[in-house]
Amino acid sequence: MKRVDDFRLKLGGRELVPIVIGGMGVDISTTELALEAARLGGVGHISDAMIKTVSDRRYDTKFVSAKQKRYKHNVANVDKSEVKFDLADVAEATRLHVQGTMHAKRGDGLIFINCMEKLTMNAPKETLRVRLTAAMDAGIDGITLAAGLHLGSFGLIEAHPRFKDVQLGIIVSSLRALQLFLRKSARTGRLPDYVVVEGPLAGGHLGFGLDDWMKHDLRTITGEILAWLRQERLDIPVIPAGGIFTGTDAAGYLETGAAAVQVATRFTVARECGLPPEVQQEYFKADEDDIEVNGISPTGYPMRMLKGSPAIGAGIRPNCEAYGYLLDANGHCAYIDAYYREVAAHPGVKDLHVPDKTCLCTHMRNFDCWTCGATTYRLKDTSRRLADGSYQLLTAEHVFRDYQFSKDGKIALPD
Repeated sequence: MKRVDDFRLKLGGRELVPIVIGGMGVDISTTELALEAARLGGVGHISDAMIKTVSDRRYDTKFVSAKQKRYKHNVANVDKSEVKFDLADVAEATRLHVQGTMHAKRGDGLIFINCMEKLTMNAPKETLRVRLTAAMDAGIDGITLAAGLHLGSFGLIEAHPRFKDVQLGIIVSSLRALQLFLRKSARTGRLPDYVVVEGPLAGGHLGFGLDDWMKHDLRTITGEILAWLRQERLDIPVIPAGGIFTGTDAAGYLETGAAAVQVATRFTVARECGLPPEVQQEYFKADEDDIEVNGISPTGYPMRMLKGSPAIGAGIRPNCEAYGYLLDANGHCAYIDAYYREVAAHPGVKDLHVPDKTCLCTHMRNFDCWTCGATTYRLKDTSRRLADGSYQLLTAEHVFRDYQFSKDGKIALPD
């Protein structure tokens, strides 16, 4: 059997190692992780999820506190319709993060930004346009359109001078979703440069139903999309994602026509990853029955995470005045409804329990929502247990090289 290194991803006039590290937010796919992928000749992602929080942490800006101060008077109000993002701040935060990353880039690889449509930010079209255009202005190599169908996203940026040359990709979970995207984007005269096919074993939000995700299979979906693209004579690289745990798994997809693979789970326990070390140890310790797919995300998408996530059942007050990334165009979020329903049902209770939804903004910001891939329970087999009972963190280079060169289903342990 061939190794991943026997193949190359042709993208943007370059030949790359066909390994893409997925864009995990909030700043879990860090600048440092993306830089390593690019240095090693692959593709790395940063994420623009909660971009102002990321900017405050990395570049000492004060975007979050300024927004909170501006709308402090509205904290106790159920109606969040007036809580708007300053578009200039969103653009500046995006610029800082992208430019800071791109200026440090070395090597022959590429760096993309993951942009989630479901971060509606109380003005879905306006905020999405700003995020996309600011990333292009700041020099990003490519943009992966995620968490949504993005039917109008190409239209939002078609007038941008980099619209034709920046690498633009879309994440889909079915052939139908891809066909719909292509049909709606056709008038721009622009095809996506790549398609990420995300299967049901991926981490975080899933593009399937809560009750039927387990009925789907990544190999089947990938095969359907590859066959349809050949039939339509469309030369678009296809990149499967979700549950690809070894280099042998990855090579199997490449041998059947995939252009690259997107991987993330094994990089969650890399030193360059943005997860706090104590949370990384929770990932190492997890067993298969510690992982669940639930419906607590206010986006409406199912989400895979560790059952021990502090976000599950937590009843904190909605913090939309500071964050508010999931507010729709009317200032509504499903967690607000769930929270105030429990407040009404349990007046005076301090430690409120909200079982069905979570304040995703606050918990993702605090690393309390431990989203993970279905193979997370295998992470303990990729490292060594230390004398104190903890597991040795890996380097991104070690994991990347193991994907690139391993054979026969083997996993290289760290020195």
